Amino acid sequence: MVSKAFTFPRSHFIGFDHVWTEIEKLQDVAENSKLYPPHNVVRHTDEEFAIEMAIAGYKKEDLDVNVREGILIVTADVSKEEREYIHKGISAKKFRRTFRLSEHVVVNGADFRDGLLVINLKVVIPEEKRPRKIQIG
Repeated sequence: MVSKAFTFPRSHFIGFDHVWTEIEKLQDVAENSKLYPPHNVVRHTDEEFAIEMAIAGYKKEDLDVNVREGILIVTADVSKEEREYIHKGISAKKFRRTFRLSEHVVVNGADFRDGLLVINLKVVIPEEKRPRKIQIG
Protein backbone atom coordinates (compact mmCIF):
# COMPACT_ATOMS: atom_id res chain seq x y z
CA MET A 1 0.00 0.00 0.00
CA VAL A 2 1.40 3.38 -0.97
CA SER A 3 0.80 6.17 1.52
CA LYS A 4 -0.16 9.59 0.27
CA ALA A 5 1.46 12.68 1.71
CA PHE A 6 -1.09 14.70 3.58
CA THR A 7 -0.72 18.46 3.83
CA PHE A 8 -2.62 20.77 6.11
CA PRO A 9 -4.06 23.81 4.41
CA ARG A 10 -2.73 26.86 6.26
CA SER A 11 -6.08 28.61 5.87
CA HIS A 12 -7.63 26.16 8.37
CA PHE A 13 -5.27 27.19 11.18
CA ILE A 14 -5.91 30.70 12.42
CA GLY A 15 -3.30 32.28 14.71
CA PHE A 16 -0.70 29.57 14.12
CA ASP A 17 1.61 31.59 11.85
CA HIS A 18 4.46 31.25 14.34
CA VAL A 19 4.13 27.44 14.17
CA TRP A 20 4.31 27.43 10.36
CA THR A 21 7.36 29.70 10.53
CA GLU A 22 9.05 27.26 12.92
CA ILE A 23 8.24 24.31 10.64
CA GLU A 24 9.71 26.13 7.65
CA LYS A 25 12.87 26.94 9.64
CA LEU A 26 13.18 23.31 10.70
CA GLN A 27 12.84 22.19 7.09
CA ASP A 28 15.64 24.58 6.07
CA VAL A 29 17.85 23.30 8.90
CA ALA A 30 17.12 19.65 7.96
CA GLU A 31 18.11 20.28 4.34
CA ASN A 32 21.22 22.15 5.48
CA SER A 33 22.29 19.31 7.82
CA LYS A 34 23.37 17.16 4.87
CA LEU A 35 25.91 19.72 3.78
CA TYR A 36 29.56 20.43 4.38
CA PRO A 37 31.35 20.46 6.80
CA PRO A 38 30.68 17.35 8.89
CA HIS A 39 29.92 17.80 12.58
CA ASN A 40 29.39 16.03 15.90
CA VAL A 41 27.07 16.97 18.75
CA VAL A 42 28.63 15.99 22.08
CA ARG A 43 26.72 15.83 25.40
CA HIS A 44 28.90 16.75 28.38
CA THR A 45 26.08 16.93 30.97
CA ASP A 46 22.30 17.21 30.82
CA GLU A 47 22.69 20.99 30.49
CA GLU A 48 25.97 21.33 28.57
CA PHE A 49 26.92 20.12 25.14
CA ALA A 50 28.98 21.14 22.14
CA ILE A 51 28.95 21.12 18.38
CA GLU A 52 32.26 20.04 16.86
CA MET A 53 32.78 20.95 13.21
CA ALA A 54 35.62 19.40 11.19
CA ILE A 55 37.17 22.36 9.39
CA ALA A 56 40.78 21.50 8.65
CA GLY A 57 42.31 23.89 6.16
CA TYR A 58 40.60 27.03 7.54
CA LYS A 59 42.05 29.84 9.62
CA LYS A 60 40.34 31.34 12.63
CA GLU A 61 39.96 34.61 10.68
CA ASP A 62 37.97 32.79 7.96
CA LEU A 63 35.22 31.74 10.40
CA ASP A 64 32.18 33.57 11.72
CA VAL A 65 29.75 32.28 14.37
CA ASN A 66 26.47 34.12 15.02
CA VAL A 67 23.14 33.47 16.74
CA ARG A 68 20.06 35.10 15.29
CA GLU A 69 16.44 34.41 16.20
CA GLY A 70 17.26 31.01 17.71
CA ILE A 71 19.43 29.86 14.82
CA LEU A 72 23.16 29.28 15.19
CA ILE A 73 24.88 30.27 11.94
CA VAL A 74 28.45 29.23 11.15
CA THR A 75 30.03 30.62 7.99
CA ALA A 76 33.43 30.55 6.37
CA ASP A 77 34.65 32.87 3.67
CA VAL A 78 38.08 31.87 2.42
CA SER A 79 40.28 34.20 0.45
CA LYS A 80 41.96 32.80 -2.66
CA GLU A 81 45.41 31.39 -2.09
CA GLU A 82 48.22 31.97 -4.53
CA ARG A 83 49.39 28.36 -4.42
CA GLU A 84 49.67 25.76 -7.10
CA TYR A 85 48.38 22.38 -6.00
CA ILE A 86 49.33 19.12 -7.61
CA HIS A 87 46.52 17.54 -5.58
CA LYS A 88 44.06 19.37 -3.31
CA GLY A 89 42.21 16.92 -1.05
CA ILE A 90 41.57 19.28 1.86
CA SER A 91 38.60 21.47 1.11
CA ALA A 92 38.63 25.13 2.03
CA LYS A 93 35.49 26.35 0.31
CA LYS A 94 32.91 28.85 1.47
CA PHE A 95 30.18 27.36 3.60
CA ARG A 96 27.16 28.29 5.69
CA ARG A 97 25.78 25.83 8.27
CA THR A 98 22.78 26.48 10.46
CA PHE A 99 21.58 24.77 13.61
CA ARG A 100 18.16 25.46 15.17
CA LEU A 101 18.50 26.05 18.90
CA SER A 102 15.85 25.41 21.51
CA GLU A 103 14.48 28.53 23.17
CA HIS A 104 16.55 27.91 26.33
CA VAL A 105 19.86 27.04 24.67
CA VAL A 106 22.57 29.71 24.76
CA VAL A 107 25.95 29.74 23.06
CA ASN A 108 28.63 29.71 25.74
CA GLY A 109 31.61 30.48 23.47
CA ALA A 110 33.60 28.84 20.71
CA ASP A 111 37.14 27.51 20.33
CA PHE A 112 39.17 26.58 17.26
CA ARG A 113 41.85 23.94 17.76
CA ASP A 114 43.25 20.88 16.03
CA GLY A 115 41.11 21.45 12.92
CA LEU A 116 37.88 21.50 14.94
CA LEU A 117 35.58 24.42 15.62
CA VAL A 118 33.98 23.65 18.99
CA ILE A 119 30.87 25.66 19.87
CA ASN A 120 29.86 25.28 23.52
CA LEU A 121 26.15 25.33 24.30
CA LYS A 122 24.25 25.39 27.56
CA VAL A 123 20.60 24.93 28.46
CA VAL A 124 19.58 27.80 30.71
CA ILE A 125 16.00 27.51 31.95
CA PRO A 126 14.70 30.67 33.61
CA GLU A 127 13.70 30.32 37.24
CA GLU A 128 10.01 30.97 36.46
CA LYS A 129 9.95 28.02 34.01
CA ARG A 130 11.65 25.52 36.34
CA PRO A 131 9.54 23.00 38.22
CA ARG A 132 8.85 24.05 41.79
CA LYS A 133 7.28 22.43 44.79
CA ILE A 134 4.06 24.01 46.00
CA GLN A 135 3.61 24.01 49.78
CA ILE A 136 0.22 22.84 50.92
CA GLY A 137 -1.15 25.35 53.47
